Amino acid sequence: MRLVWLANLMAGMTAPPDDVSGGGVDPMTSSLDDVSARGNDDFLSRLLNDSQGLPSDSSSSLPSFGQVLNSYLVVFVVAFLVTLVVVPLIRRVALRSGIVDWPDDARKAHGDPVPYLGGVAVFLGMVAAIAASYFLPGYQAHLATVPASVVLGLVVIMLTGLIDDVAHLDPRLKIAGQLIAAAALALNPQIGERIALGLMNPIGKLIGLEEFNFVFDLMPGSGELFFNLPYWVGAFIIAAFVIGGCNAANLIDGLDGLLSGMTAFMAAGLLVISVMLAMRGYGELTAARVVICLALLGATLGFLPHNFKPATIFLGDAGSLMLGFSIIVVILMMGERGHTHLVFAGLIVFGLPIIDTVLAILRRRLNGLPISAPDNDHLHHILKRSKLGVVGAVFVMYGITALFGLLAIVMVVMRARAVYAVILVMTGFIVVSGIKAARRAQRRAEIETVKLSREGRGGSGRDGGQSAA
Repeated sequence: MRLVWLANLMAGMTAPPDDVSGGGVDPMTSSLDDVSARGNDDFLSRLLNDSQGLPSDSSSSLPSFGQVLNSYLVVFVVAFLVTLVVVPLIRRVALRSGIVDWPDDARKAHGDPVPYLGGVAVFLGMVAAIAASYFLPGYQAHLATVPASVVLGLVVIMLTGLIDDVAHLDPRLKIAGQLIAAAALALNPQIGERIALGLMNPIGKLIGLEEFNFVFDLMPGSGELFFNLPYWVGAFIIAAFVIGGCNAANLIDGLDGLLSGMTAFMAAGLLVISVMLAMRGYGELTAARVVICLALLGATLGFLPHNFKPATIFLGDAGSLMLGFSIIVVILMMGERGHTHLVFAGLIVFGLPIIDTVLAILRRRLNGLPISAPDNDHLHHILKRSKLGVVGAVFVMYGITALFGLLAIVMVVMRARAVYAVILVMTGFIVVSGIKAARRAQRRAEIETVKLSREGRGGSGRDGGQSAA
């Protein structure tokens, strides 16, 4: 029934089917012009009030869908326009500085050198949009704006990628930069500590432990040592999410317009979930989530015209690391009240980069290669080789990303087991296809080795016969 309501919402219905059966008006034939925006908001509010997956706070007056979006629409516009205008300037700087990607690798689809400081333009668009949000009244004045720790993390992760683009950092230094960005996020207990408590509380109930803060007596006269276990578990979760998310985004950035477009779809999915949470009055970081999603969506859409095939500029590590970091920040912020199923829904939105990264690790293990070794068997490479070409492969990846986002939204609204089943089937299909491709590559390598070995033995035998003669 809820799926029908969602479909009817897109058609402009003002009430659930059960409420309009005796109203004398056929909702399926009513014109969109006859439906007020307030009616749509009332309908969506009813739908969300009946949902099983959305926590709520009924202590305050709750906004409508339109109120939330309209309050921060300026954020999207600023991010889009700043990025769109700044990209040509950044491209000119990159070309003059020789910061370009040369097509010297079989994995690279472009034929001409392309500058790759596009991530700086996306960063400037996002920062300008976030800065603009501080001057907006918002739909509820008491809600927190984007925390300074998040902005600090964005700066650190962008600089890490930028230095790597210019000077080619050692991989260990790149990880160090990501850990510093994660440490900045950990300064805010609402981002990591609450998720840790959401995971630890069920375990504590099983073992009879109600408190996770421990006090240890030191030597006489030296006082006590206070140990906040949830904080450190939360810091570990943040570090794992940031490192995983940044590198997953970096790995999948392999075709013109791929990561920027996928990030736009992921930001849109997270935006819908964030607005639905705002309509339920969920948490103090509600406005911050909406702002980050709108800034990320606007910046990536402003960058995409320059980055789509044929690309005139690439994101570079400054962009790929920052986009992965931004998505992960929104996902972590969804757990500010310890509702881990919302964090899981966010990970579903980010599902395709996660799957591609896991497959890359498995593939390289199977082929006896280091995990950091590059190859051309990522999901987008496989699609490109299957007669789809670059544009076809990119659109297929867009479609899969959008489907994961839709499933995450439905999961948040309904928490239906069928959604988990669909996600499981999709993931299994993608994983098996990726492993088969890796196996084919491994078999091709083995066949080439055997051929070379046979040719070597045949050649040595002929040489030996001529010498004997």
